[in-house]
Amino acid sequence: MIDVILGLQWGDEGKGKVVDYFASKYDVIARFQGGPNAGHTLFVDGKKVVLHQIPSGIFKEGTKNLIGNGVVLDAVALQKECEILASFGVDYRKSLFISDRTQLILPTHKALDRASEQSKGNEKIGSTLKGIGPAYMDKTGRNGLRVGDVKDKNFVSKYIKLRLKHQKLLDNFSFQEDISQEEETYFNALEFLRSLNIVSGEYFINQAIDENKKVLAEGAQGSMLDIDFGTFPYVTSSTTIAAGVCSGLGVSPHKIKEVIGITKAYCTRVGGGPFPTELHDEFGELIRKNGNEFGATTGRPRRCGWIDLVALKYTCMINGVSKIVMTKADVLDELDTLKVCESYTINGETTTHVPFQMDKLDIKPVYTEFKGWKKDISGIKSYESLPKEMLHYISHINDYLKIKTHYISNGPGTDQIIEA
Repeated sequence: MIDVILGLQWGDEGKGKVVDYFASKYDVIARFQGGPNAGHTLFVDGKKVVLHQIPSGIFKEGTKNLIGNGVVLDAVALQKECEILASFGVDYRKSLFISDRTQLILPTHKALDRASEQSKGNEKIGSTLKGIGPAYMDKTGRNGLRVGDVKDKNFVSKYIKLRLKHQKLLDNFSFQEDISQEEETYFNALEFLRSLNIVSGEYFINQAIDENKKVLAEGAQGSMLDIDFGTFPYVTSSTTIAAGVCSGLGVSPHKIKEVIGITKAYCTRVGGGPFPTELHDEFGELIRKNGNEFGATTGRPRRCGWIDLVALKYTCMINGVSKIVMTKADVLDELDTLKVCESYTINGETTTHVPFQMDKLDIKPVYTEFKGWKKDISGIKSYESLPKEMLHYISHINDYLKIKTHYISNGPGTDQIIEA
């Protein structure tokens, strides 16, 4: 069977740390979607490490890590990540595997991303400019190049054909940047990619399951950024929900067991798009400061707000969440009062449903207030030792979602996780 860990908000929920925490219990960790627009932050030997494409179990000895076919892969970024791993003594050549069906991000994909975002003016969607969207467009348009293609003797001619197609699109944008240096770096990185373990991902993962290996699927971004069910068009370009595990790794739905959903004790978002509970006051700034809320990939300051239970219940529903992990609870330690959004008011009517297109509506969140716990919880090791005000806060969220919060993160360290 395969368990799934994914984000329930707009990403940045702390998935990297949570996967790292659970990794020792699993034999295989697999990324099933997204690309280098993800940033999973870990602390290894007291040092901060951000992984963008490589699964977060890579630091666990004996764990195999698979980049699945649902991912779009930047070979240059992958090489840089591997160099970082090597500096920590990680034998990535032994523990990292890449599906041959994984789509490649080309330098022209990044150029198209930049050109497209620039053309939108004030309607920018907040792209990370990593070439993710254009790469997925080539995938669905049946034009893309895949990891398995790098071993084809005709790869260069395939590359040139796709590059010429991209150039026509760039000409339409009047895009003038010279990317020749990027291409040189890219082809050097492809040589590195050829030296890694390229496998048939679907057979790799199913063999592991058949051998009763414990497999964990690691998601990127968050459920509210899902291409179908997120806040379209302010979304990512892949299926970020549990359904994406099946198509992103090549496994049957009946092989999925636990779906572990991650939420912050509050809510954040990077880039454009609707965010009903966003705070533009001193509370939002305090959360940003205490939570170090800056994008792991982009460095952009994250928008901060109160936890949104309407959106959270929605993402629990579409994912079939069985357990919840609450992260960054310690960020709220200083607050006298906390708020929880339990419904929306839209055009004078109250609803507990996420509407079709949030950005076209004037959504007013309806809050319930809670007394803050006003205590440093970062050193607490047991659930029973948490302040009663915090236990009340968590219990209320559990009752609303009808799902139990099994784990609470009370600091950045891997050891700072409390099991309920």
